[in-house]
Amino acid sequence: MELGIFERQLRLMVLLTQNREYSLDELCRKLDMSRRTLYRYLELFRDIGFEVVKQGNVYRLDKSSPFFKEITQLVHFTEDEALTLRHVLDMASGTDVQVRHLRHKLERIYDFGILNAVETDPGQAEKLQQLYEAVKLHRQVVLHDYSSAHSNRTSNRVVEPYLFLDHHDGVRCYELQSGQNKTFKVSRIGRVEVLDLLWSHEEQHARVYTDLFRFSGEERRRVVLRLGRLACSLLKEECPQAIRSLQPDGADHWLLSTDVCSFQGVGRFVLGLFEDVEVLESPEFKLFLREKIKDLTKKTGVVS
Repeated sequence: MELGIFERQLRLMVLLTQNREYSLDELCRKLDMSRRTLYRYLELFRDIGFEVVKQGNVYRLDKSSPFFKEITQLVHFTEDEALTLRHVLDMASGTDVQVRHLRHKLERIYDFGILNAVETDPGQAEKLQQLYEAVKLHRQVVLHDYSSAHSNRTSNRVVEPYLFLDHHDGVRCYELQSGQNKTFKVSRIGRVEVLDLLWSHEEQHARVYTDLFRFSGEERRRVVLRLGRLACSLLKEECPQAIRSLQPDGADHWLLSTDVCSFQGVGRFVLGLFEDVEVLESPEFKLFLREKIKDLTKKTGVVS
C-alpha cells in the first residue's frame, strides 16, 4: 500500500514538472485519484520544500523551488547548454530511437520555442531571454520605452510576465499600475529590466487563449461558418490546426465550429472570402460584420 501511495506521489511530481499545464481535473483523471487526495499530496509537496504554483485551475511545481534545485543541480542544463544539446541531437539520425527519446525528454523540460526564438532573431534575443528568466523565476520586470499602438505613446511599464503567446512575439503580463492583464508585443519593448522583486499578484494572472486566427484573450466566443472548397483549403494552409474543427457538410462544403478571442481575425477571413463563406453563428459576429461592411461602404463612397 505504501509503495502504491509513493508511486502516485512521484507520478504527480513528474506531471507537475513537465513542460505543459494540467488542470485539477486532468491531474485527478490521469492519476485516478480524488480531489481530496490530490490536495493532500500538494500540501505535502509544500511541506517538504516545493513551491506549488496555481494559476487559475492549473497547477505546476516551480522549478526555482529550493528543494527542486537541490535534486536537479547535478543534471540541470543552462538554456545555452540545452540548445547546444538539441542541435547535436538534430544532426544525429532522425530514425534512431534513442535520439528521438532524448529529444522528447528535453522538450518536456525546456521551452525550445522560446529558446529557438532567442537564437534565430538576434534583435529580440536579449529581451526574450530576460523575459524568459523572469517568467521562470516569477520576477517583476520593467518594460522600458514600451511603444503603445493604442495611445501612441512611449512609457515604462512595471509588469509581472507569466505567459508567452504563440510564436513568442507577445508576452502576457499583469500590469501593476492598471491592475489589468495585458499582452505586450516584444518588438515594441525598448529593453527589459528584471527586478529583484517576486510576483505579488499571481492570483490575478488570468489564463489566456489564442484562437485559430492568432488573436489572444481571456474570453472566447463561438462562431460557426460554412466554407466552400476554396475557403476550406486556404484555412487549412494558413491554420493546419483548424482541421480538428472542420466537419464535412455535403460534397463541396465544410462546417467550421470554433471559439475565437476576437472577431477581428475571423472577420478578416470572412470578408476576404465572402463569396465562399456563409456565417451561421453567432448573432454578435453577424452584427460585427454588418458594422464593418457599413464602415467599408462609407470609405468607398458606395451608396447602397
